[in-house]
Amino acid sequence: MSAQILDGTAVSRSLLESTAERARAFTDNTGRKPTLATVLVGDDPASQTYVRMKRSRCERVGLSSRAVELPADTSTDRLVEEVSALSSDASVDGILLQHPVPAHIDERAAFEAIAPGKDVDGVTMHSFAAMAFGEAGFHSCTPGGILRLLDAYEVPLSGKRAVVVGRSPILGKPVGMLLLARDATVTYCHSRTADLAAAVREADVVVAAVGKAELVRGEWIKPGAVVVDAGYNPGNVGDVEYAAAAERAGYITPVPGGVGPMTIALLLEQTVQAAEAKA
Repeated sequence: MSAQILDGTAVSRSLLESTAERARAFTDNTGRKPTLATVLVGDDPASQTYVRMKRSRCERVGLSSRAVELPADTSTDRLVEEVSALSSDASVDGILLQHPVPAHIDERAAFEAIAPGKDVDGVTMHSFAAMAFGEAGFHSCTPGGILRLLDAYEVPLSGKRAVVVGRSPILGKPVGMLLLARDATVTYCHSRTADLAAAVREADVVVAAVGKAELVRGEWIKPGAVVVDAGYNPGNVGDVEYAAAAERAGYITPVPGGVGPMTIALLLEQTVQAAEAKA
C-alpha cells in the first residue's frame, strides 16, 4: 500500500482564493481592508520567519497587517497592555500573538487579553470552550486547518477511532474536541503514554502533535489509517516516521506541505470572518 498524500498546499490555495474574494468584497463595502495585528516578543529566528510569512500572505490575499514587535525582556504586564490596546482598537479585526513567548512571560495571561471576537488564532479559553461545546467561535488554526484538509479529501470521521498524540492547549486538546464533534471516538496520548505503540495500532486516524521527531513509528500504523503529522522539527522532519508510515497508511500529510499551509490559510479566513462579523 502507498498512501494518498493529503496536499495542504493545494487545498490551502483554494481556501486563500476564496478568502481573497471575501476580502475584496469587504473592502469594496467598507472602504478598508480586514486587518490582522501580529505581536512578536523577542528575536527568535523561527518566530520572526513565521510572522513574516503570515504578513506576506496577508498582503497577497488583500488583508492589511499591523506589526507590533517588542523586546525579549518585555514583562507580562507590558505585553498584556499591548494586546489589550489592540483588542480595543476598532481598526483591528484579528490579533495573532506569536507563540511561544519568552519563558518569563505568562503566556496564558497574554492570550486572555485578546478579545474573543478578535481571537482569530483560536488561543483563548473562550475559543476552546466554543470548540468543546460546539458553539460559534474561532477554531485554533492548526486543528481547524486539519479538519478542513480532511474534509477536502472527504475523509470519513464518524465512528472512527482517532488517536491524538499531544495535549497542548492550542493543538492537541482542541483537535481532539473537533474530532469528537465529528463523532469520532477520541483517545489522547502523549510522550509519556505507556505503550503508545499499542494505542496507535488501533487508530483509524492518527494526529501526531507532540513535537518530537519521528516519535510515531511507521510500523505502528494500522493499514489504511489516516495519518496527520502536525509536528515540525529541524531538518523538515515531522513527528511521524514518514517513509515507513506512508507504506501502510491510506492517507498521510507530508512535512512540509501538509498541515502548515492550512494553518495560515485558516488564520486569514478567520480574520476576514471577524471583520465581516464586526461590520
